[in-house]
Amino acid sequence: MSFFSTDHLKALEAKERAQWIAFGPVIFQVAKALRNFGILEIIESSEDGIRIEDICEKAKLSRYGVRVLLESGLSMGLVTINDHKYEITKTGHFILHDPLTRVNMDFINDVCYKGISHLEESIVTGKAAGMKELGNWPTIYEGVSQLPEHIQKSWFNFDHYFSDDAFPKVLPLVYKNGVKNLLEIGGNTGKWAIASLQYDPNVHITILDLPGPLKVAKEKVAELGLSNRISFQTINVLDEKQSFPRGHDAIWMSQFLDCFSEDEITSILKRCYDALDENGTVYILEPFWDRQKFEIATFCLHQTSIYFTALANGNSQMYSAETFLPCIDKAGFDIIEQIDNIGLSQTLLRCRKKT
Repeated sequence: MSFFSTDHLKALEAKERAQWIAFGPVIFQVAKALRNFGILEIIESSEDGIRIEDICEKAKLSRYGVRVLLESGLSMGLVTINDHKYEITKTGHFILHDPLTRVNMDFINDVCYKGISHLEESIVTGKAAGMKELGNWPTIYEGVSQLPEHIQKSWFNFDHYFSDDAFPKVLPLVYKNGVKNLLEIGGNTGKWAIASLQYDPNVHITILDLPGPLKVAKEKVAELGLSNRISFQTINVLDEKQSFPRGHDAIWMSQFLDCFSEDEITSILKRCYDALDENGTVYILEPFWDRQKFEIATFCLHQTSIYFTALANGNSQMYSAETFLPCIDKAGFDIIEQIDNIGLSQTLLRCRKKT
């Protein structure tokens, strides 16, 4: 919260920031074009800078097209110019090479860009009005497996990027207490389940999810020859009448509960409560925006919330711990361990039934 306790900009700086916001969609598209046309790569590969005519020849684009892109790139700090020769900046380098930046840009462009224009309607109606730009589903989760290949790829790359680096750090924490039967709710493509099976040869995983993700997970598990140690069950967790299977030592949910409203989170956790015995554990891995070390991480989480509002379902977000943790309490659990700053942005919560 300390990031946002004061307005630290001077008036001129604030007005400048306002112009960056006003032209935000423009600079996004220009940066993407400079990357996708290979212009940034051409400039970076030149030893002493490169003239525009040489860029045009290598990129096979008109002088006009290259010129307008580069002049915009100058103002946003992607390139510099000296003696009519262009060189790439540090920011341009990150646009070109940084995996986090590429994942975020592709996700915003391929998945979100058109749908975000329906944000105001989504706020008024409480429904994901931007979904119409992708398909006709109640939420995006029913439709991910049916999206065009390039959109699906950008969605999964974004979804996995923020959890994959946390898994190696979290696996020892989850399985150190002898968990042998684990229920994963919202297994997606099976990444956590596969990592678990490879980490502990004695564990058995049951995944609950929608039919589309389960189909992908089954295929990946079968390819690796792990099908004998994993079970699958189709479920719509929004249907409160559908209870969760019993007989598991622990329940695992990774970047799953942020896909739901506060009331829905509480409902899901109450069914976790009913499915576990007195010694059972619930593990929750979530990126809380008020548990971040760096302001830019919080910025990314705040902006990702708008995807949930306009496209995913209209009622969820990247939560603060302050908003999220009361849902755990309402469901009847105590948080017995909280570990922040795992991987890029994650917090691990270990929960037990209240005594």
